[in-house]
Amino acid sequence: MKLWMAALLALTGASTGLAQDGALPDDQAAMKAHVVFLASDALRGREAGSPEFMIAADYVAAQFYAAGLKPAGDPNACGGSYIQKVPLVTYRAADKGDVVLTSVSAGPRTLAFGEDYVPGVVASAARTALDAPVVFVGYGLVAPQYRRDDYAGVDVRGKIVALFAGAPDSFQSEERAHFQSVTTKAVIAAQHGAVGVVVLTRGALPGNGAGFDRSRTTWAQADGTGETVGAPVLATLSTTGAAKLFAGASTPWTEIAKRAVDREASFRAERLGVTITVALKTAFEPGSSGNVAAMLPGSDPKLASEVVVLSAHLDHLGVGRADAKGDTIYNGAEDNAVGIAALIEEAKRFKASGKRPRRSILFLAVTAEEKGLVGSDYFAKHPTVPISSIVADVNLDMPILSYAFEDMTVFGADRSTLGPIVAQAVEALGVTMSPDPDPAQGIFVRSDHYRFVQQGVPAVFLWPGQKGPGKAAVADFFAHRYHQPGDDLSQPIDWAQGIRFVAANYAIARAIADGDARPRWNKGDFFGSLYNGYGAK
Repeated sequence: MKLWMAALLALTGASTGLAQDGALPDDQAAMKAHVVFLASDALRGREAGSPEFMIAADYVAAQFYAAGLKPAGDPNACGGSYIQKVPLVTYRAADKGDVVLTSVSAGPRTLAFGEDYVPGVVASAARTALDAPVVFVGYGLVAPQYRRDDYAGVDVRGKIVALFAGAPDSFQSEERAHFQSVTTKAVIAAQHGAVGVVVLTRGALPGNGAGFDRSRTTWAQADGTGETVGAPVLATLSTTGAAKLFAGASTPWTEIAKRAVDREASFRAERLGVTITVALKTAFEPGSSGNVAAMLPGSDPKLASEVVVLSAHLDHLGVGRADAKGDTIYNGAEDNAVGIAALIEEAKRFKASGKRPRRSILFLAVTAEEKGLVGSDYFAKHPTVPISSIVADVNLDMPILSYAFEDMTVFGADRSTLGPIVAQAVEALGVTMSPDPDPAQGIFVRSDHYRFVQQGVPAVFLWPGQKGPGKAAVADFFAHRYHQPGDDLSQPIDWAQGIRFVAANYAIARAIADGDARPRWNKGDFFGSLYNGYGAK
């Protein structure tokens, strides 16, 4: 009942949007109808954890049912649900924390909040107390392929490491995006036995620490806390705080800071002769959301146990700061109601074809992408099918459909045997593949497919390309609509391009599902090797 009440509200509020195009072909009308509902003001931006998000999830589940898909979420007494419940937890710094430095030559020295440091937030514990010596490890990177080992010559077991954020510009763009993540640095630190991380900056702390207690969201463990990946990040130090940390070090902070301007710089790791005592508190607030999972069983007796995942995120940003027009609802039409609509229409194409794929296909609408790929991370770590059975993920996130696209950009195509499969499928539709137009953005690690990559699953992420009118259209979207209330049905969306996008993705999914060979990582690929993928050659 609640779903249909919301639907009536949504469609009533969107009546102008429904009428403005006049009559559309049935397939275009169907795709637009999904977006009209999902991006309506009634759903209030589909923020993960909100009642409106779960209405959207029920809508997607109903569409999957209509497309003939079987439930692939949590099991229940009726044989299964389309919803996989995702326990969420919001966490934040509960106070300003305490950071104290002690050296042999000086007594305890308490750092000043906002001037010297801001506290870290430990997702896995309400209280964190550590007291350990500090070792400086430069950027905290270990990358043999770039002849880089910032831990060379030091033993950091049981110690806290101090390091800079960032990674050298000379690293391949997607690999640089991986290495510059603080989470990656925390994992490397933990692998070397460090018990904590302190991040060094090259200037003052933004806003003198303002916003240190902002809320973050992750999926909840059984005890209600979140997961800490790698060594906990204990604090971020300003230049003044770092200078105090390096007082008495063999290499003066002034020299370190001067060299750190160069992102290509490397540093000799060294003990700093100082101990840090840190005390932190974290506050938690429980929540809940859900992924929507539905299965199209394969037809081949030998291949049906293998699963191709087609993923898209259902959530957006909810209600927030008003724009110049006073609009506070972040509807998320392109990001990512259009992607969800494409996912639904792909499922309908499989049904209409009358021919089941050889491999099974899992259609997955995930929650909390906007909060850090949380829903996809939960599914990848708590899959409703064996993770070893998942042979590939094809991700649909924010396809910009305001122009007649002439090409497609497929992030990750050059990393696995999915590349040639995708190329052949799209070229058969008269669409060519183009390289990443902006490698510096590191898009490959920034959407839900990456959570499957981290479990060893070959994956690709598709966007309409930027040939012809594409470049200007994409620039306009990012300037005026991306993560703004203007990403709604008032913007120009070419539904004919939506159907072309669906056709391309259907062809790709069909080719992967019907192929004789299981997709594999290319030999020596960085991500395939890093995550020891079961699909690696």
